[in-house]
Amino acid sequence: MTNEIEKTKNELLDPELVALADRIVQVIEEGKKALAVSINEIIKTTYWRIGKYIVEFEQQGNAKAKYGTSLLSNLAKLLRARAGRGYSHPNLNNMRKFYLMYPNFQISDKSSPIFQTSEKSDSTCQTVSDKLTWSHICELVTIDDQLEREFYEKECISEGWTVNELHRQKESGLFMRLAVSKDKEGVLTLAHEGQQVQTPEDVVKNTYTLEFLGIEEKKRYKEKELEDKLIDNMQMFLLELGKGFTFVKRQYPLTISNTHYYIDLVFYHRILRCFVLIDLKRGAVKHKDIGQMNMYLGYFAKEENVEGDNPPIGIIMSHYKDELMVEYATYGMDSNLFVSKYELFLPNKEELRKLVHNILIEK
Repeated sequence: MTNEIEKTKNELLDPELVALADRIVQVIEEGKKALAVSINEIIKTTYWRIGKYIVEFEQQGNAKAKYGTSLLSNLAKLLRARAGRGYSHPNLNNMRKFYLMYPNFQISDKSSPIFQTSEKSDSTCQTVSDKLTWSHICELVTIDDQLEREFYEKECISEGWTVNELHRQKESGLFMRLAVSKDKEGVLTLAHEGQQVQTPEDVVKNTYTLEFLGIEEKKRYKEKELEDKLIDNMQMFLLELGKGFTFVKRQYPLTISNTHYYIDLVFYHRILRCFVLIDLKRGAVKHKDIGQMNMYLGYFAKEENVEGDNPPIGIIMSHYKDELMVEYATYGMDSNLFVSKYELFLPNKEELRKLVHNILIEK
């Protein structure tokens, strides 16, 4: 009996058999991925067509007279009784918005019978990436501004945001926070191409939103508590920092002339190929903090950089920022040193939207 078991083990460990199993597993995984993509595309196409039928019904002119604002509610009751769950009033409204915001949407793969319809569009067709699920689309269609919606769509695809990450970035007004520091052409480029990272200025925000830390605005807290919470919420912090950041170490030690210093947080930016040093300040940044960060930058450039690394970037994050003092204190210093504010609450998106609007209407 023991010999038979050993023989079976040897057969299972046969290299050719293992190689065959590997190939089959690969095919299975590819099939699962293709199936998931196919299901996702069918769901989006089905819901787009439902939205189309609702809008066309409304455009006949009878909907308002007969049903008023209760059209979707009444339709939802009928559909739930005949087609089951998934056709609530809010979901039908999302389908309607999906059609209105993507009126020329088409699927590139027409092999499924669901795509074989006589519906045609005279306009250029739009494709929605297979990386966007219906849940992503439900978040996107809540954004009325087309430029803002285009930005989040581009970033969601390029960065692989989950639905929760998309929701967070949208609620934190990421597009508008990035746009307020640009001119009209820069805002349009941001919307159409997403966030491009080519220079140190591209990876630094004027204001960082850290509402995910759960620290009350008026609460007295220490810098260590702020640092601890950032470490505990590193995934969200990396999302707020933006694309390209990888965490290296907290309290990074360095010794200069027998004096020990510690940098709060050190990251490496894989796109710019450089270290990013972050110092946290609970209150207002002081001129000595700027001088100290400049010293850190010099140390990393001389002692930590290896061949292929670009000059390091330094960011001092403070709760308050005196613009004039910072301007004077950084005069003639390394251009890779930045002072940014952080907020412990979500920004006022309407105020940001007005600022962006003013930029766009400038001649």
